[in-house]
Amino acid sequence: MLVIVADALDADAAALAHRWRGHDAAVMSVGDVVSAGWCHRVGAAGASTAVVGGKVVDAAEITGVLTLLPCIAAQRLAQIIPEDRGYVAAETTAFLASWLTDLTCPVMNRPRPIWLTGPNWRPAQWVHAAAQLGIPVRPMRRRVALDGESGPASLEPRPTTLTVVAGRCFGEADATLQEHAIRLAAAAGVTLLAVHFESPRADARLIGADLRPDIVSPGIADAMLGYLSGSGTC
Repeated sequence: MLVIVADALDADAAALAHRWRGHDAAVMSVGDVVSAGWCHRVGAAGASTAVVGGKVVDAAEITGVLTLLPCIAAQRLAQIIPEDRGYVAAETTAFLASWLTDLTCPVMNRPRPIWLTGPNWRPAQWVHAAAQLGIPVRPMRRRVALDGESGPASLEPRPTTLTVVAGRCFGEADATLQEHAIRLAAAAGVTLLAVHFESPRADARLIGADLRPDIVSPGIADAMLGYLSGSGTC
């Protein structure tokens, strides 16, 4: 069984579950995480149970997990009284992080403290990490506008985005940029990453990265399936 941890309203997650239906894929929503039926024994993932798609399943049946939900948002806990939602959201996020960490099957991406989808880096941190690897980066600038003042219109061309899936790079760009993207993903310790450059040319500078690429693109979806199911070359 393949599990996609995502918001119940995430259309991409639903589309991916449908695409992977032959592998018994299902979405685990926030509603599932706070439902009765869970049993998490630290260090004994095979003896745990989880709720996926409204059904209680043995963790041993789960062969791969794609995590698209960065945290449990308080506003998604409508069944909890308002004054307790922040606390419950934080505790539930920590519980889910522990469960995901304990799984022995492939998990894309593994959780970090307070963030379920990998490192919770801001744009400047991704640029800094790339610069530390010797990857050319575009310096980041921040401009604070005065009240009533509008910022200048952006005339920048659309950036080139490359997607790294378990060490493989997808997207049209020079091989040098593909290698940069793979190195940055490895340094961040993630198996799924979108990396943005100024252009597809070899001398283009990195301008940012994020943990949520275009997951419904057929090539990327198939590569993720290969990694999660252990049937691919990823």
